[in-house]
Amino acid sequence: MIEASEVTRIAGKLKYGMVGGGPDAFIGEIHRAAIRMDNLASLVAGSFSRDRQKAQRFGGELGLDSNRVYSSYDEMAQKEASRPDGIDFVVVVTPNVSHYSICKVFLQHGIHVVCDKPMTLEYDQAKELADLADAKGLLFCVTYTYTGYPAVKQIRQMVLRGEIGDIRFVNAEYAQEWLATRSEEEGNRQAAWRTDPAYSGKSNCVGDIGSHVENMVSTMTGLEISRLSARLDTFVAGRRLDDNATIMVEYEGGAKGIYWTSQIAIGSDNGLRVRIIGSEGTIDWCQEDPDHFQLAKLGQSMQTWSRGRDAFYAQGQSFSRLPAGHPEGVYEAFANIYKAFISALARKLAGEKVSESDYDFPSARQGAQGVRFVDICVESSKNLSWCHIPKST
Repeated sequence: MIEASEVTRIAGKLKYGMVGGGPDAFIGEIHRAAIRMDNLASLVAGSFSRDRQKAQRFGGELGLDSNRVYSSYDEMAQKEASRPDGIDFVVVVTPNVSHYSICKVFLQHGIHVVCDKPMTLEYDQAKELADLADAKGLLFCVTYTYTGYPAVKQIRQMVLRGEIGDIRFVNAEYAQEWLATRSEEEGNRQAAWRTDPAYSGKSNCVGDIGSHVENMVSTMTGLEISRLSARLDTFVAGRRLDDNATIMVEYEGGAKGIYWTSQIAIGSDNGLRVRIIGSEGTIDWCQEDPDHFQLAKLGQSMQTWSRGRDAFYAQGQSFSRLPAGHPEGVYEAFANIYKAFISALARKLAGEKVSESDYDFPSARQGAQGVRFVDICVESSKNLSWCHIPKST
């Protein structure tokens, strides 16, 4: 694992551009702040708005050269690719519907990509982007935020080392309340586009937070879903997409599980929780307390593991930033994804050998897997049937 401090030694500070993330955007500043946290890359270009004056004004506030603030992503990809000091990678933080076209243009121009999830609206599009990145030898990261927590990396190592035995059952949920009413009609821009199929595609709840559940369970356990049975609900009258879902899953090898995702669960903030039940123990982790998890071993007292206090395996420990008792959160999780991505990219650009452990960030293949999961959940719910999921390619 390459340490963050080594990046400048290897290739100097990298340069990146951003598409989306303008002055009214929620997620753009989170990405920019996360990258600033380790000071490994500088924002030098952007296409923040189709309104040129608005884009220029915002670019100026960020301290960018006006010649590198673009009114379209096509112009940005073309001009940055032709510059000797052009960007090393682009960050795409636009609504879901535009991810495919934006990422494709930058890949075609030989620029590495970081994209918000879901990667695309259709599996064929996601697979095309993953294949294109591979063919051009480009890195492609999908920002499944919560995989950046050190505790998640520790749990993954413990499960893969067999410390809770063979996995028998996985219980995962992601509960929120923010769409319990028609907030899309109350001036909430996030709600407006997320519940609009023109921007979010065929699913809201499963596409938005169910995809996090699928990716988190896959990351922690390495399990592949063989088939699933999903019921997607729309409880708020007049809403066009799902706001609640229950999904039964069966995994390759015989383990089973159930996922519940909801955005109408009153009293819930951002309750992503995963319980992994094995033949010799159970691990229980909750995103709202990301520095800790419980480990129950058969015949032993319950253990609480604490990031910063307890010694994690090397991979997870290398992403721990603060001493015990100083909570690390979403910004640090985002920063850890960028730390891994930029470190791997710096080594690649310098012609250094990049090991498998250096690619410790969600990949395009994982992004495509998440899109296929959403597709099959929608299909299963529509047909009221179990649906098989083809093995990953």
